[in-house]
Amino acid sequence: MRTIAVVHDLLEWPFQVPGVEAVPARDYLTDPRWIAERGIRVFNLCRSYAYQSEGYYVSLLASARMHRPFPDLLTILDMKSRHRVRTVDEELDALIQKSLGEIQGDTFDLSIYFGQNLAQRHSRLAQRLFLQFPVPLQRAHFTRNERWRMTSIAPIAMRDVPIAHRNFVAEAASHQVGSRRRRSRQHSVASYDLGILYNPDEELAPSDSKALARFRRAARHVGFDVQMIQKGDYSRVAEFDAIFIRETTAVDHHTFRFAQRAEAIGVVVIDDATSILRSTNKVYQAESLSKHNVSIPRTMIVGDADVSAITTTIGLPCVLKYPDSAFSQGVFKCSTEEEVLAQAKGILAKSDLLVAQEYLPTGFDWRIGVFAGEALYAARYLMAQGHWQIVKRTKTGKLRHGKVESVPLEDVPSAVMKQALRAAAAFGDGLYGVDVKAIGKKVYVTEVNDNPNIDAGYEDALLGDELYRRIMQGMFDRVRAGKERGR
Repeated sequence: MRTIAVVHDLLEWPFQVPGVEAVPARDYLTDPRWIAERGIRVFNLCRSYAYQSEGYYVSLLASARMHRPFPDLLTILDMKSRHRVRTVDEELDALIQKSLGEIQGDTFDLSIYFGQNLAQRHSRLAQRLFLQFPVPLQRAHFTRNERWRMTSIAPIAMRDVPIAHRNFVAEAASHQVGSRRRRSRQHSVASYDLGILYNPDEELAPSDSKALARFRRAARHVGFDVQMIQKGDYSRVAEFDAIFIRETTAVDHHTFRFAQRAEAIGVVVIDDATSILRSTNKVYQAESLSKHNVSIPRTMIVGDADVSAITTTIGLPCVLKYPDSAFSQGVFKCSTEEEVLAQAKGILAKSDLLVAQEYLPTGFDWRIGVFAGEALYAARYLMAQGHWQIVKRTKTGKLRHGKVESVPLEDVPSAVMKQALRAAAAFGDGLYGVDVKAIGKKVYVTEVNDNPNIDAGYEDALLGDELYRRIMQGMFDRVRAGKERGR
């Protein structure tokens, strides 16, 4: 990938950095030849990124031209967000205290040049901040009141870099370009770049290591170059054409931020932010499924004033759920009115609402995997032995799972399939796992999951590698369609 450094004046980039061409901002903004260029990485080193400034338009037009702006506009907005700065400060607290522990005084400014700082002792902190806020030249401000806190971080212009630091800037820029060149040479045969977001330490991950390996193999087969990415790679979203999230999602979580950023800059992402927002909240699910004429268990949305009506409306036994419950966690079966009152009190101490549903005992739940509106696979999730859910946590903290039986799609009862597809359509065109209970001739959708489980030997037992290929092919087709629309 070709790299250009866009500056207000060529005198502001007095370096000869291998692989970097200096370009005046006015030239980049107004010369028609840049519109036709492809495969361009843009180091935006303009004097200001303020709204409608020269630097603002460089990043804006770079995105429109399908170049790779560095920074992109979302990063600039992130730096202005007090919430985002506070979140990063909290996430990096231990590293901040360690890095700044010997600093005298109550304020400190950390200059970060392409992810590096002149002082070796601050290198890890500089790198981590650069991952969170990928901006070529920036300065983080810290204050101390018992503990060090990052209070702001902002871009700096090349002209504001001390002369004594400029050779270091050139070296850091050269290192940045060199590392990208090495990655490009290693993966030059693929058409598009895919990042698979996962957490190797997650206890209940949606895909095990064997399944992740099969996703990687399938992605390469259809034409992706694949990199496994983690939470700390948030800043790299713009490097990819698609992001596949294989980590349990939540709204107040980095998975949601990954999805939001990807969508905002035109990167294909599964699952998308809207699907995460809808699927991870049981209150939304109950309302949406009812509105779309999907059959669900008798359900009640409960606030503080409604707790006493649960047993008369839903009956006993019943099930109480946190709005954001997942993997059978945060879900409670109540057999008496006393249990209902106690569990409801506990849930409402943390959430303004809870979901109460009738208890429908079955030996298994149907799981229908749906992608882009079509059924991919079907399975019966049997209840854990001696338990009413498919997952049970023992007294020792271990998890006990029920068996998973793959079923050919043609053997799924038509009523189950019809309700599952209707439910998925109410949430979007992503990848979903729809849970359905069948009791006699009656069918009830209990949940629509974004980011459904796909583990080796279970959901893929019948389709094998074809299951992974279909998902990766679907993502590849979306990327290609988007690129063609952008031409």
